[in-house]
Amino acid sequence: MSDPWLSIIGLNEDSLDGLSPASRAALDAADIVFGGPRHLDLAQVGSRGEAWPIPFSTAPVLTCRGQRVAVLASGDPFWHGAGGSLVRDLQRGEWRAFPAPSTFTLAASALGWRMEEITCHGLHAAPLSRLRSVLAPHARMICLMRNGDAPAELASWLCQEGAGNASMTVMERLGGPNERLRNVQADAFDLTDITAPVAVAVSLPAGVGLSRASGLPDDCFAHDGQITKRPVRALTLSALAPRGGELLWDIGAGSGSISIEWCLNGGRSIAFEQRENRIANIEKNIDDFGLSHKMQAIKGLAAELVADQELPDAVFIGGGARKALLETLYSLLPTGTRLVVNGVTLETEALLAAEHADKGGTLMRFDIAQATPLGPMRGWTAARPILQWSVTL
Repeated sequence: MSDPWLSIIGLNEDSLDGLSPASRAALDAADIVFGGPRHLDLAQVGSRGEAWPIPFSTAPVLTCRGQRVAVLASGDPFWHGAGGSLVRDLQRGEWRAFPAPSTFTLAASALGWRMEEITCHGLHAAPLSRLRSVLAPHARMICLMRNGDAPAELASWLCQEGAGNASMTVMERLGGPNERLRNVQADAFDLTDITAPVAVAVSLPAGVGLSRASGLPDDCFAHDGQITKRPVRALTLSALAPRGGELLWDIGAGSGSISIEWCLNGGRSIAFEQRENRIANIEKNIDDFGLSHKMQAIKGLAAELVADQELPDAVFIGGGARKALLETLYSLLPTGTRLVVNGVTLETEALLAAEHADKGGTLMRFDIAQATPLGPMRGWTAARPILQWSVTL
């Protein structure tokens, strides 16, 4: 660590004047300096400058291993910056970092917002739907945007999500002499001539966002009727016990609603489904909830596909459990994996009763009825009973 070849330097709009002596010394010592055109211009590196390739890649930096190299990034290089991408391919002694205040910090400081009370999002390459899971009444968030057109797109998206009266502060070139802050309501967005780099601070109104409880309304999801209904979904997610970062295998996923709610609770999921039209619904739900970074859909028979996948922390079988599938899972899954199986047929009930007798766990039956019109009055319409077996292997 005494002489790393790579220096990762945070540089803001105050240019060289804002660099610490250590950052400036690392920049001056570099033979090659990588960064965006704006950063290279701010740093005045002349012929030493190398612009990032488009699409972005860290490969050109890595090929310079052994030379004196500096990389310029906005603010804190390890908060939605290039730092995290670079060090995945480096040993700890190869690099040193010189962070500056992040854009999030500059934005919060300009508004007087407490950092611990807001959420921060890098939307340079991520879809706006990524924000759906954090919408909440009176919540605040700061979003880094990809270009000057993106704030208007964010305003339109907020309107679609029922947050048209959200307050937006469009913040251009924070921390430098050309800094500009402008306020506008989402449903009255009319700002033009927005210059990158740009961040948008959003104060949300009341009555927005998804429930944090398991069991979202069925009409939140694209489906063809093959969906684990809301009350059963809530009970199933309770049995699956999602935790942040854990991986779920969702077998016979239907609409993928179990996986979606698992991921909204901080996990990751692989959804297995045989039917092409249902795969399309799953993929639409992934896009609508902004979960492409956490969830994928795989078409085909799970029994033929699971051996090639990352081992899960939990497995849900929602469609057609068979003895052969269970035996495949028993042979693959590590000790401690949580398994939940729902069944509606007599054959599945018999299978689950036998597995419960053999392996233990919990066997429960759910009988759910809903009030529906019955002539001029109302009566109970019963759903098919659900038998649920849950066990930790």
